[in-house]
Amino acid sequence: MRSLFHLAYHVRDLDQARAFYGGVLGCAEGRSTATWVDFDFFGHQISLHLGEPFATSNTGKVGDHLVPMPHLGVILEMPDWRALADRLASHGVEFVLKPSIRFAGQPGEQATMFFLDPSGNPIEIKGFASSDGVFAS
Repeated sequence: MRSLFHLAYHVRDLDQARAFYGGVLGCAEGRSTATWVDFDFFGHQISLHLGEPFATSNTGKVGDHLVPMPHLGVILEMPDWRALADRLASHGVEFVLKPSIRFAGQPGEQATMFFLDPSGNPIEIKGFASSDGVFAS
């Protein structure tokens, strides 16, 4: 069964969120009010509401790295992942984990990068050569 996900979370400033999610990430804006805004997050719906973001810490051990937990993310095809990594770099986005390949040559080989939105919400973008590798073990 295939479906789209919906995720709602807090941001501190809707104008900053619009500039980042719309301007930097290139996500199309959807409905909004004075207290929230929706975005098409790579084919999925996120709703950003004014409020205090969830607490995070670098406690997720993946390979040799500790990554921010909790975090949200999306999986892209490799050409789209590379284009987004270049776009983020051109906008001067500071990476928590720079674009890199993990599990090279193993089942589940993937590209990954972590960064924060202006409110400190961690985002991971993964890239796979084929969707067949997403659940490979």
